[in-house]
Amino acid sequence: MVHLSEGSNSPLSGPRVTVTVGGPADVTALVVSADGRVASDADMVFFNQPSAPGVSLSGSALALDLDGVRAGAEKIVVAASPATEGVTLAGAGAGVDVTVGHAGEEVRFSPSRLSSQTVAVLVEIYRRGTDWKVRAVGQGYDNGLAGLATDFGVDVDDPGPVAEPAAPALDLAKKPLGKIELTKKGSAVIPLDFSKRDQAVATVFRVDLDWDGGSDKRRARGADLDLYALWADRSGRTGAVYYRDLGSLTAPPFVRLQGDSTTPGRETVEITRPDHLAHVLICAYSAVENGAGSFKSYGARAVVDDGSGSQVTVPLFDDSEKYWVAIAKLSFGDDGVRVEQVEDYGKRTTEHRPELHSDGSFTMGAGPVEFKRS
Repeated sequence: MVHLSEGSNSPLSGPRVTVTVGGPADVTALVVSADGRVASDADMVFFNQPSAPGVSLSGSALALDLDGVRAGAEKIVVAASPATEGVTLAGAGAGVDVTVGHAGEEVRFSPSRLSSQTVAVLVEIYRRGTDWKVRAVGQGYDNGLAGLATDFGVDVDDPGPVAEPAAPALDLAKKPLGKIELTKKGSAVIPLDFSKRDQAVATVFRVDLDWDGGSDKRRARGADLDLYALWADRSGRTGAVYYRDLGSLTAPPFVRLQGDSTTPGRETVEITRPDHLAHVLICAYSAVENGAGSFKSYGARAVVDDGSGSQVTVPLFDDSEKYWVAIAKLSFGDDGVRVEQVEDYGKRTTEHRPELHSDGSFTMGAGPVEFKRS
């Protein structure tokens, strides 16, 4: 592993490079030409525009294919800004650092001179002849992401009294995700601005366990699947909301199950205090013929909806016939709510439920046994 200081550089091997930023930060990449400017607004990769040729953003990580960047690209500038609006880099609650991975090797850099700035260039991935290198920068800006983008030639939306632009400018405000469906082990971040505390407190996240009978409608006609929301709050406490403990929306854990459905349909939990929670693991238990039939065959899936235009469907891909499945994990951070497709099954013969740990990890079959009786 190579540790860089400001201004130092290191060679990169191969065209495949990952750049991961630590700390509660939004990541931006700018693909620039030899003159230090973008060729068009399409060269800015950020939360509202997560890809460009050779550059793809997922959460706080960039995947680079240096052979696939646009013609004339000489440099990829990687910057970070606090995930919470109005917060400086020093006030973001954790240090911002960056790890660059290439050909099984890692290069790390932790800026040492960031304080009151609201955005910082962390590293540059730049071309030297036919080779590529990474340089540690650590240069902060006080005028935010819009100022950084403008410096590199991006036309951004400015709310001030300026003339109407000839072409639509990039809008740097975070947008809802719309309706998306996750791939196996995929993830998505639903934006949530914790700087507006009243908004965060009032937010109601709805998580549905849906099952429509799927491909096995005969067996699933009376399918009884149960939704379990295993939770961990920010103080380290853990627990479970399910048909025997419906939870509460007005007191901890601020998670509540709406009711128990014993036929194909839907069970729902709501979450009212995302600022109180650290993690919620969405699980399902099958009370169908001693666990016969797979959750996938019953059409089981989790649907996460923030009520503000972001809806993430988490499907299942395996035909395992087990009592238990962990479908999705929600992790509540300063950049929003990360929804992950985790799909993990308990052992065929056990009815021990999963156990969620305070750090967000979980163990299948480590919790108490559940025997559902009428």
